[in-house]
Amino acid sequence: MEKKSRARWVLPGLGVLLIFLMLAAAGVGRYMVPFDKVVSILSSVIFNVEQHWTDVEQTVVLNIRMPRIILAILIGAGLSVSGVALQALFANPLVSSHVLGVSYGAGFGAAIGILLSENHLFIQGMAIVFGMVAIALTYSISKTGKGTQLYMLVLAGVIVGALFQALISLIQYVADPEEKLPSIVYWLMGSLGGTSLKDLRLGIPLIGVGILIIFAIRWHLNVLSLPEEEARSMGVNLKLLRGLIIIATTVITAVAVSLSGIIGFVGLVIPHFARMVVGHEHRVLVPVTILMGGIYLLLIDTIARSATAAEIPLSILTAIVGAPFFAVLLRRTGGGWHD
Repeated sequence: MEKKSRARWVLPGLGVLLIFLMLAAAGVGRYMVPFDKVVSILSSVIFNVEQHWTDVEQTVVLNIRMPRIILAILIGAGLSVSGVALQALFANPLVSSHVLGVSYGAGFGAAIGILLSENHLFIQGMAIVFGMVAIALTYSISKTGKGTQLYMLVLAGVIVGALFQALISLIQYVADPEEKLPSIVYWLMGSLGGTSLKDLRLGIPLIGVGILIIFAIRWHLNVLSLPEEEARSMGVNLKLLRGLIIIATTVITAVAVSLSGIIGFVGLVIPHFARMVVGHEHRVLVPVTILMGGIYLLLIDTIARSATAAEIPLSILTAIVGAPFFAVLLRRTGGGWHD
């Protein structure tokens, strides 16, 4: 079947699958809740449903699992669509949101926050601030007399990412090995444990705005693959378009890291799964990637909290899936675009 014709049923199919998996995930865990009770508990939020479930089941579904499920979907969608946008920006399928150094900058900010305080909002705030500092440094280093070239931006991102990785190691070196160090190491490995409604109040507006920006400009992402003169002749403001992509992906990545730690490979793997299904047309690719990203991280997080008695860090599971995929992709494409 042609990729263009697939798009007609892929989007609604992914939407139905996402809803089903949300309901299923709300009942899965060390404390199991039957599927029909999950549906009834969630329905009771809107409709007047006769209660045939326990108060414990309601608390587990509504207060513990649903905030985590929503945040997993939001972060997965955000990191994935950031990957699509950055791959279009750099015309390279092997680029992800780590390329600008934002993830490690935010990770350093969170590590400082954990070192100085146990206040969750302070830790999140520090992560966001240093994520912004990282992109500012990347942009400053990349500026030359001829303006900001894309390859210079990539190189600057590598430099800034390496710098913040070293600073994270320094924080770990000086941290109290009994109290602070385990918290920093575990947090940096990525986890949605302890997610609350407060996290959603931060995540939904900021990550949501970033996703909406990329969704709104998806019509123009195809233009980035054209020569600059040809793109400008079509009336596209390339400077504004690139700026919007960088701002949106920076906000999404910084906030995601502030809430869940550093989760790798999501922004690399999911855009390629989506591209294999619906092709390179960004008008379809962007919404498909958003849904696939949400589904992917929801599945990973459900496995992480259910597979063993001790929760598995998300970055371990995403790397187990992503690293082999990256290796195969690199070997097949040689770093270039292939339909």
